[in-house]
Amino acid sequence: MAANEAITRGIRINVECEYVPEQSDPQNQFYFFAYHIKITNEGAETVQLLNRHWIITDADGKTEEVKGPGVIGEQPVLEPGDSHQYSSCCPLKTPMGTMKGSYDMVLENGEHFDAQVAEFRLKPQYTLH
Repeated sequence: MAANEAITRGIRINVECEYVPEQSDPQNQFYFFAYHIKITNEGAETVQLLNRHWIITDADGKTEEVKGPGVIGEQPVLEPGDSHQYSSCCPLKTPMGTMKGSYDMVLENGEHFDAQVAEFRLKPQYTLH
């Protein structure tokens, strides 16, 4: 699994991504990737994740933006030291691509900021023989 990490205003976001061959169909240009995210509040203030924004780019340069409330139906509140983990997926029409994005976070005082998700690669882990 490939891993990636970013920190914004004390919010650490770790991403691990993996190709899922048993749910992919390369002959029909369908490549399925799972990603696992851990969001940790290393700051001094309580925050809530309100919205997500993803930019997904395939190997042909086609870009798709995904915006919506929360993550997998949740808008977690993270007190200092808390973490939230979830897994999701991304299908592509090419065997490789990238994802990056941000989470709209709000502090208890109502201030919003975007916690960045560093770009990570969507690609199968091939082995050489």
